[in-house]
Amino acid sequence: MNEKQDTSNNLRVGTAFDSSSFAFGDSEKNEFQGFEMELIRAIGRELGRPVQISNINFEGLIQLLKSDHVDVIIAGLTITDARKEIVSFSDPYYKSGLTAVVRADESEINSVEDLAGKKIGVKIAATSSEFAKTIPNAEIHEYDLANDTFTALKNGEIDAAINDKPLNDHAIASNQVTEVRIILPGILVEEDYGIAVRKDDVQLLQQINEALKKLHESGEYARIYSKWFEAPEEDQQQFSYTSLRNEISQ
Repeated sequence: MNEKQDTSNNLRVGTAFDSSSFAFGDSEKNEFQGFEMELIRAIGRELGRPVQISNINFEGLIQLLKSDHVDVIIAGLTITDARKEIVSFSDPYYKSGLTAVVRADESEINSVEDLAGKKIGVKIAATSSEFAKTIPNAEIHEYDLANDTFTALKNGEIDAAINDKPLNDHAIASNQVTEVRIILPGILVEEDYGIAVRKDDVQLLQQINEALKKLHESGEYARIYSKWFEAPEEDQQQFSYTSLRNEISQ
């Protein structure tokens, strides 16, 4: 007779596959790969807790965290003041930002000012959606995935796609989307990714921050980073645990 496996100590992780280097895989085969997946497993090892990952629609992640279906979210979730009203964030683990992609033959859009009055594709519930809403007279088209914005751009349904820089960069580098370019000045808004926990889960938040600190100090963070990104870690805007603490204290 098989004994039921005790999963009470599992760290239940919510993520959202985006086909980039952050999180992808096969949910049915329980295969999860990418930078964030390796990072959260390393954090789980530091905490002495097996990691149980679930792939969830991005817009539903925070609600499932609030309802105690997962313990943490790691899904390219940008730290914002609005989200901090609902959840608590760990120290940042990745410095990102928003960029805009247009078709290569698009001659009218060369800067963020040129996006005014244009049709702009964004991922639903993402910070790109909030940013796009600040563009004068822009017509916002929301999609479930960043991939959908690239398809819409290719088909001429939108004039530009605004997404997190890693998503746009990966799509271009992997030829997932071709004959496009990123408009100047490049990064429209700088952002930090953080691991989200429930507001009352103070102990877990402290444990995650301590784990992140150890991973930076041991070099394990740098090892994981270099596996998934071509640019050296120090090129990621001088991203280090020390600099994170300085940013947070300001």
